[in-house]
Amino acid sequence: MNIENAQVQMRKGILEFCILHIISRGEVYASDMLDELTSAQIMVVEGTLYPLLTRLKNSGWLDYKWVESSSGPPRKYYVLTNEGKIFLDAMQATWFELAQSVQTIIHRTEELSNTDSTILPDPN
Repeated sequence: MNIENAQVQMRKGILEFCILHIISRGEVYASDMLDELTSAQIMVVEGTLYPLLTRLKNSGWLDYKWVESSSGPPRKYYVLTNEGKIFLDAMQATWFELAQSVQTIIHRTEELSNTDSTILPDPN
């Protein structure tokens, strides 16, 4: 696996969490989600976003409403359900635990790499 594939997999792993956070702020249009995810460098395309939104809705975590648009067809705006808020809170707790765990490992690796392990003790 090359670095680009690894980076994509890492981003995919947090995509659902980020989408739920964006929607938790209030009603949001899918295009606005795409813009925010793109500007945050969590690369996503419509072909990824819409199936994920459908899955989240089918899980009971999202709902949507249609809003008339003066510039074209009605727009679908997404909102979190109460179940979605509970789910997001649980994901948030998990995120903090994982972030702390990863930071602990990274700091330990940095500490060990800063010690000079190339000098071997004198056997005498």
